[in-house]
Formats: sequence, structure tokens, C-alpha cells
Amino acid sequence: MAKKDFYEVLGVNRDASEDEIKKAYRKLAMKHHPDRNPDNPKSEEHFKEAKEAYEILSDAQKRASYDQYGHAGVDQQAGGFGPGGPGGMGGFADAFSDIFGDIFGGGGRGGRSGVYRGADLRYNLEISLEDAARGTETRIRIPTMEECDACGGSGAKKGTAPATCPTCHGQGQVRMQQGFFSIQQTCPKCHGTGRFISDPCHSCHGAGRVKQHKTLSVKIPSGIDEGDRIRLSGEGEHGVNGGPPGDLYVQIHIKPHNVFERDHDDLHCEMPISFTTAALGGEIEIPTLDGMAKIKIPSETQSGKVFRLRGKGIKGVRSHSHGDLMCHVVVETPVNLTERQKELLRELEAINVKDGSRHNPRAKSWMDKVKDFFAG
Repeated sequence: MAKKDFYEVLGVNRDASEDEIKKAYRKLAMKHHPDRNPDNPKSEEHFKEAKEAYEILSDAQKRASYDQYGHAGVDQQAGGFGPGGPGGMGGFADAFSDIFGDIFGGGGRGGRSGVYRGADLRYNLEISLEDAARGTETRIRIPTMEECDACGGSGAKKGTAPATCPTCHGQGQVRMQQGFFSIQQTCPKCHGTGRFISDPCHSCHGAGRVKQHKTLSVKIPSGIDEGDRIRLSGEGEHGVNGGPPGDLYVQIHIKPHNVFERDHDDLHCEMPISFTTAALGGEIEIPTLDGMAKIKIPSETQSGKVFRLRGKGIKGVRSHSHGDLMCHVVVETPVNLTERQKELLRELEAINVKDGSRHNPRAKSWMDKVKDFFAG
């Protein structure tokens, strides 16, 4: 049976933001989780379907491949969707752990075992417009919490081991009786880990993790835009007590360009031309990301005229073709005039005044409107 469209599964538009996709997935996961629908055999099918869709659409590169090639473009990337695989629960902890807490009362990120998923990290990466258009690969150095080598992550001094917490007996939680009610809360002695370290490691002071730096290689896909994020699964902070690591999100910021301004897949630039070229016409060269291009300026061109060069923009991550380059013509008023130039311009102005409706129709039309306004 053919797979459903992933956007249709989550009930979002194809231009939905990451937050909209995440919210849609959380809503469906809460609704169809098998543990909440034990009498509905179709719930598990719907749950897996939503999980697969989120796995693809929450990853910028997989989503781009899916948008371009459909299911054929992500089948190999998606792999199996069993536990622990790319589509397993490990890839969804950041969006789903808080859901589990809502459903099961606190098991999402830790629970009685004291196993916690590592924190997600964000890295702001600034790149040039050229690199954003063509794609590139760069290396980044990030701070992170790594497992302590001295104690192997146990938090206990070498040669010793954590003991079972004497207060909660390893449960991580204690019960308090208040009248007719029994209240369960996190153990105040072990803080929910179920373990007690009497002799902590000198390197990590019992935390089991130490702050370090690591260098990662990041592939920037061509066409990436301002604000897009690249997820590096498992490159966030290490988990606690054997928990899975978090993810690293590389947030893209594009440096201001000296010539171009980007508007999605289109580029805009201003091109000054002389008064003579605007009046008589001519040919000018304008810059593009691929080199220089020529455009013909017709005679009597007005300032602000926009010339479109099709296909000279950027091919976005989710686009099928290149955008356009919009060249905004600005007629430059000459400066530092010589006496001869001033004399010639005065002669030109005198001729224009004699037959204003012919040589300056826009000015004549505007003045007529002003007269009508005051006459009324």
C-alpha cells in the first residue's frame, strides 16, 4: 500500500515551520499513543505513521530531499523505524519526552532510574551569501559536557562505586502520608537518581560529566536561508547515567552582502546609471553570483525601474528552480559640475520648460493634479 504524504499525515501545509510541525506531531502522539488506546488496534498504526512523518520533516536535509523526490528520496535515509534506529524513540526524545511526562506522570526525561537524556545545544553559525547559495562544509568548535574519564561517568572516586540511596532504597522517589493522601515526590537525598555517592570523584565532583570542547564538521546544503537549522543528531550533551545524548542544532545566519539583498530565492541589487544613459539608453554590466551580465537600458528609463534577470537568483533548499535577480536602476545626479556642464544643463532646462508636456510629461501631469486639488 502506498505511503501517505507526510504533510497530510501531520495535517500541516508544505511551508509549515518547525514549530508547527512539532506541535502537530505532539498532538497526534498524545492522541494515538497505544498505551492510551489499548482497545483501538489502529492507534499504534497511526502513532507509527506520525512518528515516521516527524522524523523526516523535522530534519532540514531529509525534508528537502522529501520535498524534491517524495518518499523515494528518504527511504534510504529513514531506514528502519524500530527502537533505537533513525526513526526510533531516540530521535524523538527532544519533542516527545515531555509528552511522556504528561501521559505517564514524569517518566520522560528521567524517572525512577535516574537516567536522563542529554541537553540539546544550539550553535549560531554565520556564513556568507555565496556559501549559502552554493553550499559548503565547515568545522565548528563547541563546548559540551562529556563523560568524566576519571570515574567513567559514575561520579564516584576511582576504586569506589555509588551505593543505593538509603532514603528511597534506589527508587528515586519517596512517599509522604498526609492524612488520607499519600504523596509521591523526588527523593531529597539522591535527587531522584536512586544512588548515593559518599566519596565523589575529584575531577567531576560527583557529577559524572565534565566540560570539554569538540570540533565537528557541518555540511551546509546549497540554498539554505537565514534562520534555517541543521540538526546533528546525538551531538548535544551526553546523557546522565547512560541516558541518550541530546542533539546539536546549528542555526544559520547570513552575513550582510555589499551588493545583494536576499528575498527567499530572489536577489535584489541597486545599479546607478548616468543621466545620459537613462535618457538616451545604452548597455550596462551588472554583477551576479556567477559573474557579470549585460542588460540593455532603453531610452527614457526612469529612476526606480526594475529589470529582472530570470534564473540569476538562488535555488532554495526546497525549491525546484533558481530565483531571479532584480536590478533596481537608480539615475545618479551628477556632482562636482564644471561651469561648462552647468551651462549645458541650463540650456537643456530652458528647452524643457518651453515644451514641458513633451519633455517632462510626469512633472506636467503632477502639476495639473496639484492645480486641480487647490482649485477644488
